[in-house]
Amino acid sequence: MLTNEIKSKVQSLWDRLWAGGLSNPITAIEQISYLLFMKRLENFHPQTPKDFKWSTYHQFEGEKLASHVKDHVFEYIKNDLSKKGEPFADSMVDSSFRINNASLLEDAIEIIDSIYLEIQKQEKEDSQYFQDIQGDVYEHLLKQTSEAGKNGQFRTPRHIIQMMMELLDPDVDGKICDLACGSGGFLVGAYQYLITKKSKKITVDDNGLQKGIDGALLTASQTKLLKENIFHGFDIDQTMVRIGIMNLMMHGITKPKITHLDTLSSDYENYEGDEPSEKYKYILANPPFTGKINSLTVSENLDRVYPPKKDKDGNREKQTVQSELLFLERIIYMLEENGKAAVIVPEGLLFNSGGAYKEIRKILMTDCDLEGIVSLPEGVFMPYTNVKTSILIFTKRKLRNDTPQTMDVWFYGMKSDGYSLDANRRRLKNKPLPLVITEWKKRNQKPNNNRELQYFSVPYLEIVANGYELNFNLYQDFVYEPQNYRAPQVILEQLSALENEILKGMNNIKLR
Repeated sequence: MLTNEIKSKVQSLWDRLWAGGLSNPITAIEQISYLLFMKRLENFHPQTPKDFKWSTYHQFEGEKLASHVKDHVFEYIKNDLSKKGEPFADSMVDSSFRINNASLLEDAIEIIDSIYLEIQKQEKEDSQYFQDIQGDVYEHLLKQTSEAGKNGQFRTPRHIIQMMMELLDPDVDGKICDLACGSGGFLVGAYQYLITKKSKKITVDDNGLQKGIDGALLTASQTKLLKENIFHGFDIDQTMVRIGIMNLMMHGITKPKITHLDTLSSDYENYEGDEPSEKYKYILANPPFTGKINSLTVSENLDRVYPPKKDKDGNREKQTVQSELLFLERIIYMLEENGKAAVIVPEGLLFNSGGAYKEIRKILMTDCDLEGIVSLPEGVFMPYTNVKTSILIFTKRKLRNDTPQTMDVWFYGMKSDGYSLDANRRRLKNKPLPLVITEWKKRNQKPNNNRELQYFSVPYLEIVANGYELNFNLYQDFVYEPQNYRAPQVILEQLSALENEILKGMNNIKLR
């Protein structure tokens, strides 16, 4: 956990950039990422020319410093390091260094230095690993970008990501992917979960969830896999790719594989070449939803939810399609057989009666085993949006399969996530997340059919009979609790007594 001193310095950095003209939070975090990468050159790239190392910046002042950083150090990162396969440098196509004000740059460098001094101080005081604290600093920086993005894009709360990791339970046995990764929160969450899973020293955080930082049970080969090969991401926004890569690097993943690519388009198949794309063992995602897109931009392999319409010449006709349905179809396509996914979807997807919605729900229970649905409380994504969402957990069986699943679908209706469900999102005393995880893990040991509870299982055939509807409220039994109201005569007598008190008070005022 970050100290108040570090948080204060992070806020100072934001305030200084804001005052210096970088008022767009995404632009600001992008420029901070460049500076942080320059800071890393000192220790991670010994071959860096001496004058380009962070420790020599104090030799330059004013406009000379600004020119040196922009025209020499930044260009070195873009042009020379990218040739050596440095992930962050590779992502910097069309990037530009926008801190042109010499005074602003000097202040930013000074604040970053002071932040790192505090990181080192905290590391000594509470035995936390430097990498862990450094990652927390970047996460705290990302929190400052708390504005809703376009097309339904917004950051998933960290504690929700932690819970999803517990539900999915990934391991160091396959590749982990987020097909619309944004700032990389899910990939960082997966990395931290695996470190915890392989740690000897375990603590419990403020949400009641386990956290480990030593990773002492990892073998050397597993450590190498974690840092260089397991985590894969895609995003359509080049700026978010850079931010996501830096986020993973700040947490200790030395070679994050995040690619600038639209996974719904045919570019994904072209990116994969002739090899089949079903290669990910685990997929975690909160893909953009409520987005209507042009079907002509969508890969022809995604043809089940929205079968292509063709004109008399056999050419595809334009349709307006929902992105969240296509993302689910793509996730199923990308999973390897027996691969698992945990995905956040808008709750309307679970009960909308449209043909495309029914089809994707059917696919989830034929190509896959839909194992569980966790209905999140409305307000979890405030202040971004008040859209109600659910988490789907499923395992892929076989692509384009017609055999329905035999297992029941487990439902859990969350009433709270441990925070106030308003724009302030204040932490509450209750810690509901561990209960969700506990009930999920023992769902097969002790099946529950009591639908008056927050969690229960529903047979596949019952879901089919309801048009593949997966809405928690449809299946839960609500118990009517009679209310004891006061008799009308009692209410009238109490009103009369109140009126007499008011009249008595008004008379006293008049006498004065």
